[in-house]
Amino acid sequence: MSRVVHVLRAGKLGYQKSLNLQKAVSSTILNDQTGPLHNVLILTEHDPVYTVGIRTKAYGPEEEHRLKALGAEFFRTNRGGLITFHGPGQLVAYPVLNLKNFQPSIRWYVCHIEKTMIEMCRRYGIQAGTTQDTGVWVGDRKICAIGIHASRYVTTHGLALNCNNDLGWFEHIVPCGIEGKGVTSLSGELNREMGVADVTPTFLDSFRDILECDLVELEPEKQREILGQLE
Repeated sequence: MSRVVHVLRAGKLGYQKSLNLQKAVSSTILNDQTGPLHNVLILTEHDPVYTVGIRTKAYGPEEEHRLKALGAEFFRTNRGGLITFHGPGQLVAYPVLNLKNFQPSIRWYVCHIEKTMIEMCRRYGIQAGTTQDTGVWVGDRKICAIGIHASRYVTTHGLALNCNNDLGWFEHIVPCGIEGKGVTSLSGELNREMGVADVTPTFLDSFRDILECDLVELEPEKQREILGQLE
């Protein structure tokens, strides 16, 4: 059982490439159990994109056209949850983990991702928490969206933390299908600019501590090899 998690810093990726990357990594983990990659944490940012989970209520072709007309991409995915937005200034993390190396429980995994983000916020002096709705919240404002998929206990998709992204994109949707609640960001809560690069080290520390794992940066050559397959 390995709790070593390799960190893959993918930079800014188009959303389709991020799906291809997750598929390639998860396939490697599933099919090569004796290989060097047991768990991988993909860090990325996306250009403006709206994504819908398996609950596609209220977002048919007409709504898709409307959102694309704003200048964003639109994707339907196999993750849990409803609609959300990703864009520059948002830390997107896709943990591709074999939960058999941790706890073979989806509930455990989601709980620990929530705890990771709550702990990260705590380290910045922000009191965050969970509600009956998914994600991590500061009061009634969502600061981090969470939506996952798992196949044979290997996870894909993950979380999106608002750092200093333009929250105006969320005004065109009901984020995650939850009426009457808003969104916030680390920059807004702290009243200072907090970009993805500023936040990433604290996120990684919190992830390591909560999931009780060892984080190892993926070697540049191996990272280029994996990302090169997406071209």
